[in-house]
Amino acid sequence: MKHLFLSLSLVGAASLVGCGKSEAPAPAPAPAAEPAAAPAALPELKVAIDPTYQPFTFKTAEGKPTGFDVDIAEALCKEIKRQCVFVEQVWDSMIPGLQAKKYDAIISSMSITEERLQVVDFSDKYYSTPSQIVVKTGTPFTDLASLKGKKLGVLKGSTQEKYALGELKPVGVSVVPYEAQDQVYLDIKSGRLDGTVADRVEVTGGFLSKPEGKDYGFVGPELNEEKYFGIGMGVALRKGETQLKDEINTAIKAIRSNGAYDQIAKKYFDFDVYGK
Repeated sequence: MKHLFLSLSLVGAASLVGCGKSEAPAPAPAPAAEPAAAPAALPELKVAIDPTYQPFTFKTAEGKPTGFDVDIAEALCKEIKRQCVFVEQVWDSMIPGLQAKKYDAIISSMSITEERLQVVDFSDKYYSTPSQIVVKTGTPFTDLASLKGKKLGVLKGSTQEKYALGELKPVGVSVVPYEAQDQVYLDIKSGRLDGTVADRVEVTGGFLSKPEGKDYGFVGPELNEEKYFGIGMGVALRKGETQLKDEINTAIKAIRSNGAYDQIAKKYFDFDVYGK
């Protein structure tokens, strides 16, 4: 009996153990979270600039494009959700390059003129500044004929060249075209030129405010005749790019109203560069 009782006790103990609360199995590890997808790259907008036109388009000491036009382009790209890619182009080849689809737009202080509107489209204007004649301080001047015999350099293919050929060449001024405006200033400095016809803001920043321009100044009235200088600077686009034109016009209105335009302008100017 003793053995039987012991056996039954052992069985009972085993039963009690078997009926006790068992330890729950460890939960399976959660599957590793998939890495977040990288944000989709914005579509590019290739923008042509002539980086010889300070303070509108020029380069930093590190060679990076900068200036009012460049900042405006970046602001417009932000509004239309595109990534600006800048393409350097000499001025006289700007429109042919656009037509050849080397880039999508020109944002480089290009005036909206009737002549250009025959071959490209333009956005609404995004700024407007006058041009003027620059010669050595003390040069006698009463009217354009006073400059007879002078040699003035101009940017090839520019509205200033068009004006000089239409108004200055007929009165005996020698008009010399250059591929870049900074080359004009180099030749004024060296004595090969007597002056230039240039945008007032650009020539002030690129020449007159520098040591080499200290002996030069403006003569005559500000120049803004529409037949030569158009109705302001706009973004040039290929004919038929209606959707892009509408997007850019909407973006210009947006940056004018949300403060982005004024913030950019104040970096470079102490006056209203947008104009009338």
